[in-house]
Amino acid sequence: MDITFKDQVYLWFLFSILILIVIHFITLNHTKRRALKFANFEAIERVTGSEILSKNIVLLYIRLLIIVFVIFAISGTTVWYTGRATNTDFILAIDASSSMRAQDIQPNRLEAAKSSAIFFVDSAYARTKIGILSFSGSAFLELELTDDLFKVKQAINGVDFSSVGGTDILDAVVTGTDMLLPGKNAKSIILLSDGQFNVGSIEDIISYAKKNNVLINAIGIGTPEGGSIANMSSGESVLSKIDVDALKSIAYNTGGSFHFAKTRAELEAAYLDILKSSIARLSFNTAPAFLMLALILLLVEWILVNTRYRTLP
Repeated sequence: MDITFKDQVYLWFLFSILILIVIHFITLNHTKRRALKFANFEAIERVTGSEILSKNIVLLYIRLLIIVFVIFAISGTTVWYTGRATNTDFILAIDASSSMRAQDIQPNRLEAAKSSAIFFVDSAYARTKIGILSFSGSAFLELELTDDLFKVKQAINGVDFSSVGGTDILDAVVTGTDMLLPGKNAKSIILLSDGQFNVGSIEDIISYAKKNNVLINAIGIGTPEGGSIANMSSGESVLSKIDVDALKSIAYNTGGSFHFAKTRAELEAAYLDILKSSIARLSFNTAPAFLMLALILLLVEWILVNTRYRTLP
């Protein structure tokens, strides 16, 4: 669970709490000096119903809470949590780097990823919005967010191996997040990769996703033994193994799920599980609740001031 503030500048008003405390005790000292003019304290206590020299700490706590609640309300305090969403927009981020040429899943990782992604689209609910991007050393927008699932499948089929070296998952997450931000639905990136990224850092990926309240579901594609790919420069075979730990960290730290798919059937099962669970980053606007609490405490304070803590003129 995370807490964000829409207008953080209003949080500076929390320093007014110190001013209220100072004013409270200055007023208290003034009241004490007035009380010393009277000789019969017992009679005053019977009239006021409280100790004449009381510090009124209860009133101070109530007033402090009123100020805190009002400040939190106007600063747009929002609580974010992971839960089930009825409407979710998805970005399918498909790794198109050279390591996806490995044939430990036939005919190769990329083709298996594309066919399972099409299965996901065919299984999606009506009017589900899906966007497509591919990534290697940089991210490439294949299709903006749309509910035209025919266009989505066309875009998936058009994904091909990238000539740009490297695997930049950070750029993929940034691009995917930017594609999702205009929408009002819950936001989810399905990151399909062998996890062997060498651009950016896990911490930056997680930070950017959480900052924008985007949940990342990661699917690791490949077998534990890995698959061979030809080195483009030397022509020699290189073993490509999936980086499970990196993908797990990205998924779990953004509230998403991780699936390790070693076959095409497991890929389809992973997509189906993500679709059915409909887990996303959800928000709760606390402003109305804080305002209601402030009004209730204001009423309580008025009652106490005019009863138990009333002062003589």
